[in-house]
Amino acid sequence: MGLFSFRHKPSATSAEDQTSGLLENFLSGYSIEVIPRTADQIESFRDLLPAGTRVYIAHIEGTPIRDMVRTARRLADEGFPAMPHFPARIIRDRAELAEWVARYRDEAGVEQALLLGGGPTTPAGAFEDSMQMLETGLFDGFRNLHFAGHPESNRDIDPDGSDRMVMQSLKWKQKFSERTDARVAITTQFCFEAAPVIAWADRLTTEGIYLPIHIGVAGPAKLHTLIKYSMSCGVGPSMQVLQRRAKDVSKLLLPYEPTDLLTELAEHRAQHPDLGIHQVHFFPLGGIRATANWVTENGGCAGRPASADAPAKKTT
Repeated sequence: MGLFSFRHKPSATSAEDQTSGLLENFLSGYSIEVIPRTADQIESFRDLLPAGTRVYIAHIEGTPIRDMVRTARRLADEGFPAMPHFPARIIRDRAELAEWVARYRDEAGVEQALLLGGGPTTPAGAFEDSMQMLETGLFDGFRNLHFAGHPESNRDIDPDGSDRMVMQSLKWKQKFSERTDARVAITTQFCFEAAPVIAWADRLTTEGIYLPIHIGVAGPAKLHTLIKYSMSCGVGPSMQVLQRRAKDVSKLLLPYEPTDLLTELAEHRAQHPDLGIHQVHFFPLGGIRATANWVTENGGCAGRPASADAPAKKTT
């Protein structure tokens, strides 16, 4: 009689450990965003973030450039590479852009940037989009250049609800990545469902866009705070996750945490290694400390330097 081999069903603990490991790996090398005002409230970033964590500095319209540069300098001094925003529609002209670039480089050692259109719909001057800023040549020599992405579309760019102009822009940036030494990536707006993110990432691949995606995620926050920011930032249909949660009295007073979203994305990436999502970028809408603590509790302690960004795939 032959011997039968029986495979034991994994215990709940083993399944939980596997899921936890996937999430921990997914959080590795995460980045986070600050503004000068919130950064000033943090006594020491070293007490909160893994060494080498990239910190984006969002440039809100009206913020003096000196405050932005001061924040970048402070982060550099504490060992965190700063990636300041350059919002095209709030910059008056090439001279002002050149001043910003020079000050960041000379006073804070900045060599990476997030280029985006920005919040205002009417340009303050010469620039309407990130491509026009790139064409000035002022970012030549930067090691990392990121652009904004919108998994749930962007009606400021495509008022008809399509993604025609967005895709055209991303294809331009894909070609730019193939002729520059800089590492180019997409950093996205935050959303609350995995399915549209996965569909969008797959769509980019079919369109010949292979730029690494840094997926935007809202950190832990009160429900009303997230709804307020989601409405002002133009978050799409995934905002229904928050609206459904608001109807559940048992969850109404509990802070939202991105555990389910990130776990689903982590599991999908484990099953589909070619998924274009490489890293997670946190919007700490409920506070930097709350987000950093949540990431640490979920294993996201292994920071990696900005120079470790994956390069975009080259098309043939």
